[in-house]
Amino acid sequence: MGVRRDYGQFCGLAGGLNVIGERWTLLIVRELLIAPMRFNNLLENLPGIGPNLLTDRLRMLSEHGVIEQLPVEGDSRGRMYRLTEKGAELREPVLALAKWGMGFLAEEDSKKAVRDEWGFLALQAMIDHDHIPDVDETYEFRVGDSSYAIEVRGGEISFVLGPVATPDLTITCAAGVFVRIGARLLTPFDAIVTGDVKVDGPPESIHRCTRMLGLS
Repeated sequence: MGVRRDYGQFCGLAGGLNVIGERWTLLIVRELLIAPMRFNNLLENLPGIGPNLLTDRLRMLSEHGVIEQLPVEGDSRGRMYRLTEKGAELREPVLALAKWGMGFLAEEDSKKAVRDEWGFLALQAMIDHDHIPDVDETYEFRVGDSSYAIEVRGGEISFVLGPVATPDLTITCAAGVFVRIGARLLTPFDAIVTGDVKVDGPPESIHRCTRMLGLS
């Protein structure tokens, strides 16, 4: 794929961009922050990248110790890609960049590709840590065909990919609606009034959850 770009600077930012600054690379990291994936899953989730370019980017990330390959149980030829401990350190920078990038989304962007699972990272990016509830509660988000939840326990939060048994609050909507709300293109109130968002839970839980997400 040609000579790798090197900024030629003795700087941590430049060094990091030498590894993840190429087009598509951070979007591959985004997918693997959600869950380990096979090559074909990544190819399907990143329309436009092409198999040759994806192969090149995966090879580069592997060479730098950002991702690793694992065998797939029951498939002797199958390989699964996942982030290494070094790669997982990109979670906070990627979430911060995603939150910053929300400010550049416009209504016309809502016609572009969106995946239900992307909301799992968007949810993490939206958290206002100054307003974590002081009660133990679980908030489940049913976005399209996916489910994920925020669990609040003792003033600490954790995220669950998948449905939970007994959520205190459930929010149901389409992926595009979820992103529009996060990008401040649609208010939660308007989305509820139009039926684009369905909420099941006590008003106090709704208030605590929306405040924690910076949406109140």
